[in-house]
Amino acid sequence: MVHVFRLSVKVMLGKDTNYVNVYMKWKKDTNFDTIESVNKSIELKPLISLKNLIANLPNGYVPCKFARFLRLYLSVFEEFIGPNDNLPWFKLSQKAVELDQEETAVYRDFRDDLQGRLKKFILMSGDKRLPLKIIRGMQWHLGLPDEYLDDPEKNLDGCFRIVDMEDGLKGLAVECEEKVLSFVQRNAMRRGGYNGGSMEVVEFPLFPSKGMSLKRKIGDWFDKFQEVLYVSPYDEYWGLDSDSDVAEKRIVGVLHEMHCLFVEHKHMGLPQKFHKVFERHPYIFYLSLMNRTCTTVLKEPYSDRLPIEAHPLSKIRKRYIGLMKESAFI
Repeated sequence: MVHVFRLSVKVMLGKDTNYVNVYMKWKKDTNFDTIESVNKSIELKPLISLKNLIANLPNGYVPCKFARFLRLYLSVFEEFIGPNDNLPWFKLSQKAVELDQEETAVYRDFRDDLQGRLKKFILMSGDKRLPLKIIRGMQWHLGLPDEYLDDPEKNLDGCFRIVDMEDGLKGLAVECEEKVLSFVQRNAMRRGGYNGGSMEVVEFPLFPSKGMSLKRKIGDWFDKFQEVLYVSPYDEYWGLDSDSDVAEKRIVGVLHEMHCLFVEHKHMGLPQKFHKVFERHPYIFYLSLMNRTCTTVLKEPYSDRLPIEAHPLSKIRKRYIGLMKESAFI
């Protein structure tokens, strides 16, 4: 299946700026659509939420309120007859209990890492603060436990503080004086392609999908785009012309960094206003349309050329998916 997206590409030719309307074929890439963490997320997230609910109950089991869903995954949830009635109840299977314990250990052992991801996520905002509502919506992607923000004093260090925001919302702010480098900058520095300055030319690693070919004009634009100055997601950006290539490269940099902070390097259900950026940069991102949901995937971690090491929590989630699949044989 081939999806065709209409791109309005800005081509820089000397001092002149020309807009060229072209059609670019965007091919369905089964290599990404078959990644289980991509096409199983829509099932995994509610499953882990229910697993957490049961694991945190004093008695460790629940009545048949969620029976229809739980019976889909009997390798995770074990059904039994209730102690005081003749109704079905559910508890975690022994394998799920053991996996839950390993997951808890990851949260404990990588506490500083996960807190650092949250810190960087907030630092990318213009005034280094975000509403708690937005952060809660990103907890799954950042790898934070469900109850993480319920006790900020326990889970957050001194650089975080709860603040009042507009419309009566509570927010979380970060105070950080040290310079923060993006993933792209750190990688470029290791390769000798970045000297640590605020405005340098830093290139994004590109990963064309198999069989994808670009028209020459688009290819030329990609080459020129790589030569545009890179503004870090953590640097001030006020005053940038929103229609400039520098501004677009910053947006791509923000989305790239955000996906690097996500423990699975993907996001399900980003607002549609961001889709055009992903469509314009298919060598960096992939849009998966599996399960009638648009999931954005950073290509880099799944490349054999420059693989990003899988986060331990991502490995745990893959094992949950494996356990889910065992239900088919019960």
